[in-house]
Amino acid sequence: MAQHKPVKTDEQWRESLSPEQYAVCRCSATEPPFSGKWYRHKEPGTYVCVACRAPLFASEAKYDSGSGWPSFFQPMTRIAISLRQDDSRGMRRTEVLCATCESHLGHLFPDGPKPTGLRYCINSLALDFERLK
Repeated sequence: MAQHKPVKTDEQWRESLSPEQYAVCRCSATEPPFSGKWYRHKEPGTYVCVACRAPLFASEAKYDSGSGWPSFFQPMTRIAISLRQDDSRGMRRTEVLCATCESHLGHLFPDGPKPTGLRYCINSLALDFERLK
């Protein structure tokens, strides 16, 4: 089942997100390390995209990478996120985006724990959280 992609103008994104969320989600900014709301968060539930509410990461996949940002070893599903090459800032990285609304979430690195060996390094400003009921 394909998810509906929200079609919003830049002005609508600015109205629906805080200035800090807009900078991260729509302009690929990065929040300062160790500053995010969800960095040390440990409750059971689902991390969702702050822009469109799409489910992205289960709390069971979250771990403390020591990086200063929420880190996950896998997304909820393979279709929850999309990846693209990011050659900005003089380096080659893999950008992580919400597959539903194409908001910038963070970056993917090959230094995570088992079982995937991956680290999805995600900005807290790109996330919201839904507690397990």
